[in-house]
Amino acid sequence: MLRALVARMGERRMKARERRQGPRARELRFALIGCSNIAVKHAEALARIEGARLTAVCDLVEERARTLADKYGVAHYADYHRMLDAEGVDVVTVLTPSGDHGARVLDVVQHGRHIVVEKPLALRLEEADAVISACDVAGVKLFVVKQNRLNRPVQALRHAVDERRFGKLVLGTIRVRWCRHQSYYDAAPWRGTWALDGGVLTNQASHHIDMLEWMMGPVQSVSAMTATRLVTIEAEDTAVATVRFVNGALGVIEATTATRPDDLEGSISVLGEKGAVVIGGFAMDRLVTWQFAEARPEDEQIFETYGENPPQFAWNHTEYLRGVVATIREGHKALVDGLEGRKSIELINALYESAETGREVSLRFRPRESRLGIGTDGAEK
Repeated sequence: MLRALVARMGERRMKARERRQGPRARELRFALIGCSNIAVKHAEALARIEGARLTAVCDLVEERARTLADKYGVAHYADYHRMLDAEGVDVVTVLTPSGDHGARVLDVVQHGRHIVVEKPLALRLEEADAVISACDVAGVKLFVVKQNRLNRPVQALRHAVDERRFGKLVLGTIRVRWCRHQSYYDAAPWRGTWALDGGVLTNQASHHIDMLEWMMGPVQSVSAMTATRLVTIEAEDTAVATVRFVNGALGVIEATTATRPDDLEGSISVLGEKGAVVIGGFAMDRLVTWQFAEARPEDEQIFETYGENPPQFAWNHTEYLRGVVATIREGHKALVDGLEGRKSIELINALYESAETGREVSLRFRPRESRLGIGTDGAEK
């Protein structure tokens, strides 16, 4: 009994010392809210990162939380308020259904922990703005997961854009040609709904749309059409759009989950007056074309150095979360904070607005006809 008392006293002293030291001097403790498939990527990534540790997981389906917790040797909960009260957590990662992200972050921010949220930050612009404001007021760092920005070919492309190697940008194109059968949507009732998910633009093509704007610059206006061709869902499984950028360049968006029988590609191409780059693969992870009028010595090794990601599972999630840890511990600027994550939400809402109205829609607008984030009864979720 005395030994147990001494152990408890030692544990309390250690926790008190950790609180005094702050996150810079110790491991950052992460907790996950939501234990679906994406949670495994986060758990695996955290296991590889020095200075980070998964502490606890939570899911409304307790058995799902228990399964993940047992695999990684951490605590599990069905109530995240209890988890955050009981565990010494520094960072909370929100992995719930897309349409739940905004409300969940607004609730979690009251606990004063830093927050990582999978894309999208929210479905409605008003909710995204509320989340950004709440985190600012609370002094909480907010990170929106855009792991494909860390893909090696993407990093090379972004460097070329920053170095102005393209000269005047001409055309940017993204293609998402993926396969999702009815069984995929039936597996989770929120998938493909306006209130909690949206369609291919919001879900599968979200990273590609973010990438298009990140490479080509701010968007001036969009014109879009959508269709639901091969599955029974509320939202679209196919979309096409044209984009006009502020700098005068044009863009094309092609996105579908109605590719059959299998996935084809997730790609981006950037064309300019002095060069062209194409990145393909499943998720913009394989360099296909790299050509510039003004060659540089590093171009000779570009495919060897930046041609594709390492084969490690969840490699780009690992790199993204490594950046989260560095930002918190060392005060670096976040790669994708709330304001950066908001950009693709605005663009996607503009695409839906255009598809609903049949008109070209300028950015910096307030959605009127877009159904994203609204239930079938017409009420915001």
